Amino acid sequence: MSKEKIGDLWKDWRLHAIVLGIVVITELIGTFSITVGPGVILLLPMLYALIIGLGLFFTPLIKEKQAKNAEPIIVLGVALLLAKIGVIIGPSLPEVIAAGPALLLQELGNLGTILIALPVAIWLGLGRESIGMTHSVAREPNVGLIMDKYGMNSPEGRGVMAVYIFGTVFGAVFMGLISGFLATITPLNPLSFAMASGVGSGSMMAAASGSLIAAYPELETQIIAFAGASNLLSLSTGLWISIFIGLPLTEKFYQLLTRNKGG
Repeated sequence: MSKEKIGDLWKDWRLHAIVLGIVVITELIGTFSITVGPGVILLLPMLYALIIGLGLFFTPLIKEKQAKNAEPIIVLGVALLLAKIGVIIGPSLPEVIAAGPALLLQELGNLGTILIALPVAIWLGLGRESIGMTHSVAREPNVGLIMDKYGMNSPEGRGVMAVYIFGTVFGAVFMGLISGFLATITPLNPLSFAMASGVGSGSMMAAASGSLIAAYPELETQIIAFAGASNLLSLSTGLWISIFIGLPLTEKFYQLLTRNKGG
């Protein structure tokens, strides 16, 4: 990015003022908890910020300039988040290492999208789009894999992009709600949900771990450490899992499910 474009980012006072306003409003609202049976759904400021920001996008307040300038700033924000996680992981490294096999094997959990979502997608009438949609959680490395193998305009490419966009808009909201609820309704260790929150997306991980911290503030350091380590492993190993296991398994499973439908 050129120096002129970087300067334009910092001089976009409309964007900075809107972001500051959203932060102030959401922090004033605070955290709300809704009891559902034995579980608790936590509504965090980050959830309000996503909803408000999405709503403002369709108003005259947000112009095309602000939308484009926000993209690289989000990358900067995620970079700061990852730096903070790295600092926290250091002192907690012995605990992370002790969990070794569980952290390494957690990436296989992403294959659940194939076994559960693929039959549903085919039942709904989707064709090969379902392969791109269900072979993984469809983050950036997986989008690149599908584009390289099938092409941008292929059915698989359209499928993976649809899930990528949906996950970008609603993924953090879903992860923030479901992690806190499941952690309080099930007898599983909260750190297992911290590991599960590392799906390869910084925003989803932040939303999920934020809900867990709100439910278990005494475990804040461990939750951040396990979530960060899990997310790092998902980013580094997730693509290889997709290449050698996820995508071939999805292809075979798709052929099996559609063999009586003429492909």
